[in-house]
Amino acid sequence: MAYAHTWSEIVGETDMKHDMRSLFDIAEIEIIYRHKQRREDRPVLNSSKRAYDILRSAWDENKLELQEQFKVLLLDTGCRALGIYDVGMGGIDYTPVDIRLILATALKARATKLVLSHNHPSGTLSPSQADRNLTNKICHAASLMDIQVADHVIVTRDGYYSFADEGILPTVSTAPDFTPL
Repeated sequence: MAYAHTWSEIVGETDMKHDMRSLFDIAEIEIIYRHKQRREDRPVLNSSKRAYDILRSAWDENKLELQEQFKVLLLDTGCRALGIYDVGMGGIDYTPVDIRLILATALKARATKLVLSHNHPSGTLSPSQADRNLTNKICHAASLMDIQVADHVIVTRDGYYSFADEGILPTVSTAPDFTPL
């Protein structure tokens, strides 16, 4: 039985030339961040009420009681608002949430803290088990990037519910979990 011994024998000479050319056709990824507002001019979050007020002002009044939406308020180390990321819009009682996109956005914006939020079109202020599970999952994933989830606020027309105020926000250590060699 004969075995191929070189790369060109394995893939063929013409494939090797094509592979070398395609190495240089790979898209370049560039990360750029520019904030339009001076740090001193950004709102500081010092309570769940303040987070609710900022989030509520960013919500489309026509969709608040119609469709569930998920948004993330991105904060810097001084709890100053960097911006609001619209994660997703769904139906009456569900919206898709891609944690990878939340974290990618947080990293690009240099956020060190997040305030998660979604609305309940029904007006109910209590979190569902699905809300709690998603919050736990996001908290854990964010902790791997040393990003703290400061709160999860459920927004309705008449008020809000704060996971942090109610003591149900998971506390996840951001310390590395490893065993020294």
